[in-house]
Amino acid sequence: MARLQKIVTATLSLAFILGLLTSQIVALADQPQVQLGPPQIAPPFADLKMSDLRDSFDEQHFGHRHEAIDIMEPLGTPIRAVDDGTIRKLFLSRAGGKTIYQFNSDSSYCYYYAHLDHYVDGLSEGRPVFRGQIIGYVGTSGDAALNAPQLHFAIFRLDNDKRWWKGTPINPYPILLEALKRIPSTGGRDAGIVTN
Repeated sequence: MARLQKIVTATLSLAFILGLLTSQIVALADQPQVQLGPPQIAPPFADLKMSDLRDSFDEQHFGHRHEAIDIMEPLGTPIRAVDDGTIRKLFLSRAGGKTIYQFNSDSSYCYYYAHLDHYVDGLSEGRPVFRGQIIGYVGTSGDAALNAPQLHFAIFRLDNDKRWWKGTPINPYPILLEALKRIPSTGGRDAGIVTN
C-alpha cells in the first residue's frame, strides 16, 4: 500500500509540474515579439553624410569603452529623433551634460543623445516623438570640449526591466551607415523627415 501511495504522489507531482511548464510555455507564446535585429533608424541630422561619421564605439574614453559615437556638428544644429517612440528621461549629468533618453515604440531600444545645448521647447518626459522630429540642439554641455560641439549618440538594447540607464550597448556606426544608404537622393531636400 505504501508503494502505491508513493507512485500516486509521484504521478500527481509530475502532473503538477507539467501543468506549470505548460502554462509558462503558453504565457511565453503570448508575449509580444521583441525586435531581434538592429533597429532601422533615421539619421539624427537632416543633412548627415557618411563622411560625418567615425566609428569610436570601441575606443577608450576617460578610462572606459566609449560605446557610442560622437558626431561633430555646428553649435545649435537641430537634432532629430531617430525613431518613433517616447522621451523616457531628460537628464543633466556631469559627463553627458544635457541628455535625452528616448525609447523606441516597443521599448526594446533606448537612444541616448548627449552634450546638447538645449532641448526643443515643450519637450518633456513621457512625450511621444516621431522619427525626424526635432528634439534638441547640438552643444558642448558635460565633458565635451567648448570648441567641439557634438552629438554623443548611443543605442542600448533594453533588458526586461526597461530601465533608461541600463541595457546592452550596440554600435550605432553601422546602423547609421545603413540609415544613410536607405535615404534616396533628394537634391538637398529632407527625405521623409518631419520638420517642426
